[in-house]
Amino acid sequence: MRTVLVTGSADGIGRHAAAQLIAGGHRVIVHARNEDRAADAKAALPGAAGVAVGDLSSLAGTTALAGSLRAYGRLDAVVHNAGIARLDSSERELTGDGLESMFQVNVLAPYLLTALLPQPGRLVFVSSAMAAGGAVDLADLQFDRRPWNGFTAYSTTKLLDLMLAVAIARRWPSTLSNALDPGWVRTKMGGDTAPADPEDAARAEVRLATGTGPGVQVTGRYFTDRDWQPDGTVLDPALLEALLAHCADLTGVQLPGDEQGGPAA
Repeated sequence: MRTVLVTGSADGIGRHAAAQLIAGGHRVIVHARNEDRAADAKAALPGAAGVAVGDLSSLAGTTALAGSLRAYGRLDAVVHNAGIARLDSSERELTGDGLESMFQVNVLAPYLLTALLPQPGRLVFVSSAMAAGGAVDLADLQFDRRPWNGFTAYSTTKLLDLMLAVAIARRWPSTLSNALDPGWVRTKMGGDTAPADPEDAARAEVRLATGTGPGVQVTGRYFTDRDWQPDGTVLDPALLEALLAHCADLTGVQLPGDEQGGPAA
C-alpha cells in the first residue's frame, strides 16, 4: 500500500486516478481548490484517506496546502494532475499574486508544493502533447513582453512541467520524477469530442505513481504515445537549473537537496 496525493482530483482524470488507486488498496489523499469542490470529491471518493483543500492559483493557498498535507507523513507519490487552460483567451489573466494564471497553477504551484513537502518516492507531472508547441524564454516565462497567445502560453506551461520533472530527477536521484502526456481526454477541459477515455488516462497516472517493473521504475522521462520528444536544447542541465532558480525566486522557496541520499528505487 502506498500513500498517494493526486492534485485536482475533484473531477476529471484526477478523480478517475484517485478512484483507481483507492480500488487498488492505496491510501489516497484527494485535493480540491475550495470547500465546495472538496465536498464533491469526498462524496465521489468515500474511500479516500482525506481531502486536502488548497487554491493553487495562490502562493499562500499552495503553502497552506503543503502544511496541511504534512499530517499524512512522507508521501510515497505525488501526482501533479491539477491544471487550467485558457487556449482562446485574448489577454493575460493575473492571479492575486500578480502572476499569469496558467503559469502559476500549472508550473509554479507544483514546484512550490514539491519544494515544501517531504521528498516523496515518486513524482508524476502531467504534461501534454501540446508541449511540442511550447516556447521557453526564461526572461519572459509569463508572456509579459511577448505577444499574448493563449495556445502558446498553455503549451509552454506543459513544456515547463516536463522540464520540471527532469530537473527534479537530476536534483533528487532517489525520487522517480517523470512527466506524462495523458492524451486528448474527454473531460471538461478536453471536451466531449476528445478521443481518449479518462479511465485510460488515469491508468497511465496510476502506473507511474505505483507501478513496478523496468518500464516505470525510471526517472527523468517523458511518457507519451506521440512521436515527439523534447530535444537537448530544453533539457540542457544549465537551463533546467535556471528554471528551478526562477521558480525559487518567484516563490521564495528553494528546492532542497536530496534527502534520501541514494539512487531511485
